[in-house]
Amino acid sequence: MFNPLFLSKSTSGGGLMALLWIVILFVFMYFIMIRPQQKETKKKNALMNSLAVGDTVLTTSGFYGVVIDIDDDTIIVEFGSNKNCRIPMQKAAIAAVEKPEDAAKEETTDNKTK
Repeated sequence: MFNPLFLSKSTSGGGLMALLWIVILFVFMYFIMIRPQQKETKKKNALMNSLAVGDTVLTTSGFYGVVIDIDDDTIIVEFGSNKNCRIPMQKAAIAAVEKPEDAAKEETTDNKTK
């Protein structure tokens, strides 16, 4: 009728399957969540390392400006055509960088298409 030996055999295999599913879940989470975040961090660090004086930057608050001076973690950005509007800010506040040579290339391709 009721065989307790049969139950003990099936539960030991079930524990192994549960462990396998947990491992699969962690591998899945690594490729979906952790790895893309690491790639984004590497991309942001490369962007900050390539920052140079004269680059046009977009801040995280949405302002465009030109880099005037660079220190370790701080940069000085000039906003607008007013040469007196220079604000020091952290490098982490930079969202995008446009190099002057990239802007010149873009402008020449726009003129050729017209």
